[in-house]
Amino acid sequence: MKPIILLLASVAALPHARPDTTAQLEGPVATRAATAATALVVFGRDTVRAEVANTPELRSQGLMFRDAVPDGTGMLFVFEREAERSFWMQNTFVALDVAFIDRNFRIVDIQQMEPETTDVHDGAKPAMFALEVRQGWFAEKGITVGDRCELIFLR
Repeated sequence: MKPIILLLASVAALPHARPDTTAQLEGPVATRAATAATALVVFGRDTVRAEVANTPELRSQGLMFRDAVPDGTGMLFVFEREAERSFWMQNTFVALDVAFIDRNFRIVDIQQMEPETTDVHDGAKPAMFALEVRQGWFAEKGITVGDRCELIFLR
């Protein structure tokens, strides 16, 4: 019982991203996002442990050259401002879903992307975050446009 209480206390102490009414990522959330190597993206009972792409270099590399994206893992793209976002799959060997997420942590679009294509996938609405996971993961979990997530940035 003690390990479970300790685990719950540890998780409760982690930094959490909360909905924000500004269009720019700022304050403590921005600091945590800028220095985070990983993040937990929580959708109710389902969680993705995501690598954080929080620099132009990391965002441009994305999940290129990977042979697999295991279930429960992915990449969270963090941008400084909410804006129109586009993704493509050049040099990406795994079929992916991308969820475009606004500043209030609401999914505004989900698109399926086929590997090794240069097709451009434009989000339907402005986004501050994008989460890439194995193709089909969102549908399997019943996660759809309009659902909200919680972000927990880890160092």
